[in-house]
Amino acid sequence: MLLVIAGLADTAGAGVFWLAGITFGITVQRSRFCFTSAFRDYFLLGQTRILKGILVGLAVATIGFALVMSTVVPNPSFGTPPSDANVLPVGASTLIAGTLFGIGMVLAGGCVSGSLYRMGEGYIGSWLAIGGVLIGLFFLNNTWNWWWDNLISNESQIWLPKYLSYSWSLVATFAALVLILYLAIWRERKAMGGFVMPNIKKRESDSAPSSSVGELNSYFKRLITTEWNPIWAGAILGLINILLFIRFHPMGVVGEISRWSSSLSNLIGFPELQLKGLESLGACVMVVAEGSWFTEGFFFNFGIIAGSATSSILAREFKVRIPQSPMRYIQSIIGGVIMGYGAGLGVGCTLGAFFSSVPSLALNGWVYAIGLCVGSYLAVQWIKRFP
Repeated sequence: MLLVIAGLADTAGAGVFWLAGITFGITVQRSRFCFTSAFRDYFLLGQTRILKGILVGLAVATIGFALVMSTVVPNPSFGTPPSDANVLPVGASTLIAGTLFGIGMVLAGGCVSGSLYRMGEGYIGSWLAIGGVLIGLFFLNNTWNWWWDNLISNESQIWLPKYLSYSWSLVATFAALVLILYLAIWRERKAMGGFVMPNIKKRESDSAPSSSVGELNSYFKRLITTEWNPIWAGAILGLINILLFIRFHPMGVVGEISRWSSSLSNLIGFPELQLKGLESLGACVMVVAEGSWFTEGFFFNFGIIAGSATSSILAREFKVRIPQSPMRYIQSIIGGVIMGYGAGLGVGCTLGAFFSSVPSLALNGWVYAIGLCVGSYLAVQWIKRFP
């Protein structure tokens, strides 16, 4: 059933993005892999479980992206990165966007991609958060030209290989990733008083499968019922990103949701907007689709939801989860609005403007990450005040 839906697409790559989205959704659902958890848990509890997975995913994707980019642009000194790489203008707008997104994702309880996969698990709060993202993108689209005229148009795209070569860009990126890993582990050990949670080995079943079919079934059951290691999940997401970049473009979800927001606003009577400068940008820029909603982005986003739903149902973890507190409804929507505005301003979320930009060897990915840290820290300080 999941494969048949891809046949509805009007674009050649829609089937690929449908499969990529399903794989993404299954991976993050089984590993509880969420960018919000990585930042929030680090500042709130000092835990690095998901953060380690993100760093591994960035390392894997960076190697693959560098190989692809060096093939397309053998001489980076000319300063023109591959058009599909997520290299964006970097400056104050990038930092503001990352900070807003960091605040919003902590309040909403999930980033955009995290909210999509939790929608598949039955979280009503995540549906509300995505509704808030649509609203936030609507406000951003209506103020984009101001940001473009006053900030973004004056900011430069800084692609590291232009200044450092591919080799030294890789060295600098990996040095930064290792330094972050070291500091994160150091803080985790300090927060836990030097105690490290041991890995608990699960007791194997005493009875071995009685047939080959039974053994295969036991492998499948173990795959869908046990929680995946987030480090392996990060590596899988990095590989998905590489495969998409080789033929199409890196992962991202915001551009498609921005298109939904624009289409819905036009449908209810708001005038069509002419957004300046988008044709010169990559990453999660809104792509106008004439005559059809079935784009590559559509299939990737709904593939995440479908993959997560399928995985959670098979693992018997699916459940419609309705927030018990009225404050949770408000928090999800407001967080989504802030997150959507930040994602639109940064032309991407944690997936497009960070997880796909750092491997593109673009400085904007690191500045956006600093903003995510600032915003997450501020939001954590706020949520600490409430039970």
